[in-house]
Amino acid sequence: MSASVLYDAPGPKAAVRNRIYAVVGSLAILGLIAVSLVRLSDKGHLAPEMWDIFNYAGIRQNIADAVLATLKAFGLAAVGSLILGVLLAVGRLSDHKPVRWVATTFIELFRSIPLLITIYAIWVGFLTDYSMWALALGLSVYNGCVQAEVLRAGINSVPKGQSEAAYALGMSKTQVMVSVLIPQAVRAMLPTIISQLVVTLKDTSLGFIILYPELLQTARLIASNTQVNSQYPYVSTIAVIGTIYVAMCLLLSALATWIEKRGRRAKTGIAMAAAAETPGILPAGSLAAPRADDGPAGGPDSTEGIGKTD
Repeated sequence: MSASVLYDAPGPKAAVRNRIYAVVGSLAILGLIAVSLVRLSDKGHLAPEMWDIFNYAGIRQNIADAVLATLKAFGLAAVGSLILGVLLAVGRLSDHKPVRWVATTFIELFRSIPLLITIYAIWVGFLTDYSMWALALGLSVYNGCVQAEVLRAGINSVPKGQSEAAYALGMSKTQVMVSVLIPQAVRAMLPTIISQLVVTLKDTSLGFIILYPELLQTARLIASNTQVNSQYPYVSTIAVIGTIYVAMCLLLSALATWIEKRGRRAKTGIAMAAAAETPGILPAGSLAAPRADDGPAGGPDSTEGIGKTD
Protein backbone atom coordinates (compact mmCIF):
# COMPACT_ATOMS: atom_id res chain seq x y z
CA MET A 1 0.00 0.00 0.00
CA SER A 2 1.40 3.40 -0.93
CA ALA A 3 1.98 5.97 1.77
CA SER A 4 -0.73 8.59 2.16
CA VAL A 5 0.06 12.07 0.83
CA LEU A 6 -1.59 15.45 1.11
CA TYR A 7 -2.14 15.67 -2.64
CA ASP A 8 -1.91 13.40 -5.67
CA ALA A 9 1.38 13.16 -7.50
CA PRO A 10 1.30 15.31 -10.68
CA GLY A 11 0.89 13.50 -13.95
CA PRO A 12 3.00 14.11 -17.07
CA LYS A 13 0.99 17.13 -18.22
CA ALA A 14 0.92 18.67 -14.73
CA ALA A 15 4.68 18.14 -14.39
CA VAL A 16 5.25 19.99 -17.67
CA ARG A 17 2.98 22.84 -16.55
CA ASN A 18 4.84 23.10 -13.23
CA ARG A 19 8.17 23.33 -15.05
CA ILE A 20 6.80 26.06 -17.31
CA TYR A 21 5.47 28.01 -14.30
CA ALA A 22 8.83 27.67 -12.54
CA VAL A 23 10.75 28.93 -15.58
CA VAL A 24 8.37 31.85 -16.17
CA GLY A 25 8.44 32.84 -12.49
CA SER A 26 12.23 32.67 -12.36
CA LEU A 27 12.54 34.78 -15.51
CA ALA A 28 10.11 37.35 -14.10
CA ILE A 29 12.11 37.64 -10.87
CA LEU A 30 15.39 37.95 -12.78
CA GLY A 31 13.80 40.60 -14.99
CA LEU A 32 12.71 42.66 -11.99
CA ILE A 33 16.20 42.41 -10.49
CA ALA A 34 17.77 43.48 -13.80
CA VAL A 35 15.43 46.46 -14.15
CA SER A 36 16.15 47.55 -10.58
CA LEU A 37 19.91 47.32 -11.09
CA VAL A 38 19.72 49.28 -14.35
CA ARG A 39 17.70 52.07 -12.75
CA LEU A 40 20.02 52.25 -9.74
CA SER A 41 23.03 52.34 -12.06
CA ASP A 42 21.51 55.13 -14.17
CA LYS A 43 21.08 57.23 -11.03
CA GLY A 44 24.67 56.61 -9.95
CA HIS A 45 23.88 54.54 -6.85
CA LEU A 46 26.08 51.66 -8.03
CA ALA A 47 29.09 53.80 -8.94
CA PRO A 48 32.41 52.62 -7.44
CA GLU A 49 32.68 55.86 -5.48
CA MET A 50 29.58 54.90 -3.51
CA TRP A 51 31.37 51.81 -2.21
CA ASP A 52 34.73 53.47 -1.61
CA ILE A 53 33.42 55.07 1.58
CA PHE A 54 33.77 51.71 3.34
CA ASN A 55 37.53 51.83 2.81
CA TYR A 56 37.81 54.61 5.40
CA ALA A 57 39.02 53.39 8.78
CA GLY A 58 36.57 55.62 10.66
CA ILE A 59 33.52 54.19 8.92
CA ARG A 60 34.78 50.63 9.37
CA GLN A 61 35.28 51.29 13.07
CA ASN A 62 31.77 52.71 13.35
CA ILE A 63 30.33 49.58 11.74
CA ALA A 64 32.40 47.31 14.00
CA ASP A 65 31.19 49.21 17.07
CA ALA A 66 27.61 48.91 15.81
CA VAL A 67 27.96 45.15 15.36
CA LEU A 68 29.28 44.85 18.91
CA ALA A 69 26.43 46.99 20.26
CA THR A 70 23.90 44.88 18.36
CA LEU A 71 25.35 41.64 19.72
CA LYS A 72 25.37 43.02 23.28
CA ALA A 73 21.68 43.93 23.11
CA PHE A 74 20.86 40.61 21.46
CA GLY A 75 22.79 38.60 24.05
CA LEU A 76 20.99 40.27 26.94
CA ALA A 77 17.62 39.95 25.20
CA ALA A 78 18.18 36.28 24.29
CA VAL A 79 19.09 35.28 27.85
CA GLY A 80 16.30 37.39 29.33
CA SER A 81 13.64 36.09 26.94
CA LEU A 82 14.58 32.44 27.54
CA ILE A 83 14.54 32.82 31.33
CA LEU A 84 11.27 34.76 31.25
CA GLY A 85 9.82 32.25 28.79
CA VAL A 86 10.53 29.31 31.10
CA LEU A 87 9.05 31.12 34.10
CA LEU A 88 5.91 32.17 32.22
CA ALA A 89 5.43 28.71 30.69
CA VAL A 90 5.70 27.05 34.10
CA GLY A 91 3.39 29.68 35.57
CA ARG A 92 0.78 29.14 32.90
CA LEU A 93 0.84 25.39 33.59
CA SER A 94 0.68 25.88 37.36
CA ASP A 95 -2.03 24.23 39.45
CA HIS A 96 -2.53 27.48 41.38
CA LYS A 97 -5.13 29.65 39.67
CA PRO A 98 -3.70 33.06 40.72
CA VAL A 99 -0.27 32.15 39.32
CA ARG A 100 -1.84 30.83 36.12
CA TRP A 101 -3.98 33.95 35.71
CA VAL A 102 -1.05 36.32 36.25
CA ALA A 103 1.13 34.46 33.73
CA THR A 104 -1.67 34.30 31.16
CA THR A 105 -2.51 38.01 31.54
CA PHE A 106 1.16 39.00 31.22
CA ILE A 107 1.62 36.92 28.07
CA GLU A 108 -1.54 38.10 26.34
CA LEU A 109 -0.91 41.75 27.27
CA PHE A 110 2.64 42.10 26.01
CA ARG A 111 2.05 39.94 22.94
CA SER A 112 -0.71 42.35 21.94
CA ILE A 113 1.31 45.56 22.38
CA PRO A 114 3.59 46.46 19.43
CA LEU A 115 7.22 45.86 20.32
CA LEU A 116 8.22 49.36 19.24
CA ILE A 117 5.80 50.88 21.76
CA THR A 118 7.07 48.60 24.54
CA ILE A 119 10.70 49.57 23.91
CA TYR A 120 9.88 53.28 23.71
CA ALA A 121 7.73 53.19 26.86
CA ILE A 122 10.47 51.44 28.87
CA TRP A 123 13.05 53.93 27.63
CA VAL A 124 10.97 57.03 28.35
CA GLY A 125 9.49 55.81 31.62
CA PHE A 126 12.38 54.04 33.33
CA LEU A 127 15.70 53.86 31.48
CA THR A 128 16.15 57.14 29.62
CA ASP A 129 19.90 57.18 30.26
CA TYR A 130 20.39 53.48 29.51
CA SER A 131 19.22 52.84 25.96
CA MET A 132 20.90 49.43 25.71
CA TRP A 133 19.09 48.12 28.79
CA ALA A 134 15.80 49.62 27.59
CA LEU A 135 16.16 47.85 24.24
CA ALA A 136 17.20 44.55 25.84
CA LEU A 137 14.36 44.68 28.38
CA GLY A 138 11.74 45.45 25.74
CA LEU A 139 12.98 42.61 23.56
CA SER A 140 13.09 40.26 26.56
CA VAL A 141 9.50 41.01 27.57
CA TYR A 142 7.99 40.53 24.11
CA ASN A 143 10.08 37.57 22.99
CA GLY A 144 9.81 35.99 26.45
CA CYS A 145 6.04 35.83 25.98
CA VAL A 146 6.47 34.17 22.60
CA GLN A 147 9.04 31.71 23.94
CA ALA A 148 6.67 30.88 26.81
CA GLU A 149 3.99 29.74 24.38
CA VAL A 150 6.56 27.73 22.42
CA LEU A 151 7.79 25.98 25.57
CA ARG A 152 4.24 25.39 26.80
CA ALA A 153 3.42 23.65 23.53
CA GLY A 154 6.57 21.57 23.89
CA ILE A 155 5.73 20.57 27.45
CA ASN A 156 2.20 19.58 26.46
CA SER A 157 3.61 17.44 23.64
CA VAL A 158 5.58 15.21 26.04
CA PRO A 159 3.70 11.90 26.55
CA LYS A 160 1.81 11.83 29.83
CA GLY A 161 3.25 8.46 30.70
CA GLN A 162 6.65 10.01 31.35
CA SER A 163 5.39 12.42 33.99
CA GLU A 164 3.22 9.70 35.52
CA ALA A 165 6.24 7.41 35.75
CA ALA A 166 8.24 10.19 37.40
CA TYR A 167 5.47 10.76 39.95
CA ALA A 168 5.40 7.01 40.61
CA LEU A 169 9.10 7.20 41.49
CA GLY A 170 8.29 9.77 44.17
CA MET A 171 9.40 12.93 42.33
CA SER A 172 7.70 16.22 43.12
CA LYS A 173 6.05 18.35 40.45
CA THR A 174 9.00 20.75 40.45
CA GLN A 175 11.42 17.86 39.92
CA VAL A 176 9.26 16.44 37.14
CA MET A 177 9.07 19.82 35.43
CA VAL A 178 12.81 20.54 35.71
CA SER A 179 14.21 17.06 35.11
CA VAL A 180 11.68 15.46 32.75
CA LEU A 181 9.37 17.88 30.95
CA ILE A 182 11.42 21.03 30.24
CA PRO A 183 14.50 19.24 28.79
CA GLN A 184 12.33 17.25 26.39
CA ALA A 185 10.28 20.33 25.49
CA VAL A 186 13.45 22.27 24.65
CA ARG A 187 14.73 19.45 22.43
CA ALA A 188 11.39 19.12 20.67
CA MET A 189 10.92 22.85 20.09
CA LEU A 190 14.56 23.81 19.47
CA PRO A 191 14.02 24.82 15.81
CA THR A 192 11.17 27.14 16.80
CA ILE A 193 13.16 28.55 19.71
CA ILE A 194 16.10 29.32 17.42
CA SER A 195 13.78 30.89 14.85
CA GLN A 196 12.46 33.22 17.54
CA LEU A 197 16.03 34.07 18.57
CA VAL A 198 16.73 35.04 14.95
CA VAL A 199 13.68 37.31 15.11
CA THR A 200 15.08 38.78 18.34
CA LEU A 201 18.39 39.49 16.61
CA LYS A 202 16.66 41.31 13.75
CA ASP A 203 14.41 43.21 16.16
CA THR A 204 17.47 44.89 17.69
CA SER A 205 17.16 47.25 14.70
CA LEU A 206 14.23 48.86 16.55
CA GLY A 207 16.83 50.43 18.83
CA PHE A 208 16.98 53.36 16.40
CA ILE A 209 13.80 54.74 17.98
CA ILE A 210 15.66 55.27 21.28
CA LEU A 211 18.92 56.36 19.57
CA TYR A 212 20.80 53.20 20.51
CA PRO A 213 23.87 52.93 18.21
CA GLU A 214 23.06 49.52 16.71
CA LEU A 215 23.56 48.61 13.07
CA LEU A 216 20.50 50.32 11.59
CA GLN A 217 21.05 53.55 13.51
CA THR A 218 24.73 53.59 12.54
CA ALA A 219 23.87 52.93 8.89
CA ARG A 220 21.40 55.80 8.89
CA LEU A 221 24.01 58.15 10.34
CA ILE A 222 26.68 57.04 7.86
CA ALA A 223 24.39 57.43 4.85
CA SER A 224 22.92 60.77 5.92
CA ASN A 225 26.24 62.38 6.86
CA THR A 226 28.28 61.21 3.86
CA GLN A 227 27.88 62.74 0.41
CA VAL A 228 29.42 61.34 -2.77
CA ASN A 229 28.90 63.06 -6.15
CA SER A 230 26.07 65.11 -4.63
CA GLN A 231 24.31 61.91 -3.57
CA TYR A 232 23.91 60.06 -0.29
CA PRO A 233 25.11 56.42 -0.31
CA TYR A 234 21.92 54.88 1.02
CA VAL A 235 21.89 51.93 -1.39
CA SER A 236 25.47 50.83 -0.73
CA THR A 237 25.05 51.31 3.02
CA ILE A 238 21.84 49.27 3.08
CA ALA A 239 23.53 46.52 1.06
CA VAL A 240 26.50 46.31 3.44
CA ILE A 241 24.42 46.41 6.62
CA GLY A 242 21.91 43.92 5.21
CA THR A 243 24.73 41.53 4.37
CA ILE A 244 25.99 41.77 7.95
CA TYR A 245 22.51 40.97 9.30
CA VAL A 246 22.21 37.97 6.99
CA ALA A 247 25.65 36.70 8.06
CA MET A 248 24.78 36.97 11.77
CA CYS A 249 21.46 35.17 11.29
CA LEU A 250 23.14 32.39 9.30
CA LEU A 251 25.76 31.96 12.01
CA LEU A 252 23.04 31.72 14.64
CA SER A 253 21.16 29.13 12.59
CA ALA A 254 24.38 27.15 12.05
CA LEU A 255 25.04 27.20 15.79
CA ALA A 256 21.54 25.89 16.46
CA THR A 257 21.99 23.11 13.90
CA TRP A 258 25.29 22.11 15.51
CA ILE A 259 23.71 22.02 18.98
CA GLU A 260 20.80 19.92 17.69
CA LYS A 261 23.11 17.41 15.96
CA ARG A 262 25.34 17.21 19.02
CA GLY A 263 22.31 16.45 21.20
CA ARG A 264 21.17 13.71 18.81
CA ARG A 265 24.64 12.16 18.76
CA ALA A 266 24.82 12.16 22.55
CA LYS A 267 21.37 10.56 22.79
CA THR A 268 22.30 7.93 20.19
CA GLY A 269 25.56 7.18 21.99
CA ILE A 270 23.75 6.59 25.27
CA ALA A 271 21.25 4.25 23.60
CA MET A 272 24.01 2.26 21.86
CA ALA A 273 25.99 1.96 25.09
CA ALA A 274 22.92 0.65 26.89
CA ALA A 275 22.23 -1.87 24.13
CA ALA A 276 25.85 -3.06 24.12
CA GLU A 277 25.91 -3.93 27.81
CA THR A 278 26.80 -7.62 28.44
CA PRO A 279 23.89 -9.54 29.98
CA GLY A 280 24.46 -10.56 33.55
CA ILE A 281 26.07 -14.00 34.17
CA LEU A 282 25.72 -15.73 37.51
CA PRO A 283 28.94 -16.87 39.20
CA ALA A 284 29.81 -20.54 38.84
CA GLY A 285 29.21 -21.34 42.51
CA SER A 286 25.99 -19.43 42.88
CA LEU A 287 23.82 -22.46 41.98
CA ALA A 288 24.08 -25.34 44.44
CA ALA A 289 24.06 -28.85 43.01
CA PRO A 290 21.07 -30.98 44.08
CA ARG A 291 21.73 -33.29 47.02
CA ALA A 292 21.32 -37.04 46.75
CA ASP A 293 18.49 -37.20 49.30
CA ASP A 294 16.49 -34.53 47.46
CA GLY A 295 15.60 -36.91 44.70
CA PRO A 296 15.41 -35.84 41.09
CA ALA A 297 15.45 -32.20 40.11
CA GLY A 298 11.72 -32.19 39.68
CA GLY A 299 11.12 -33.02 43.37
CA PRO A 300 10.13 -36.19 45.17
CA ASP A 301 6.75 -36.30 43.48
CA SER A 302 7.97 -35.54 40.00
CA THR A 303 8.38 -39.22 39.01
CA GLU A 304 5.17 -40.41 40.58
CA GLY A 305 3.47 -42.89 38.28
CA ILE A 306 6.52 -43.43 36.06
CA GLY A 307 7.41 -47.08 35.60
CA LYS A 308 4.40 -48.30 37.62
CA THR A 309 1.89 -50.77 36.26
CA ASP A 310 -1.52 -51.54 37.46
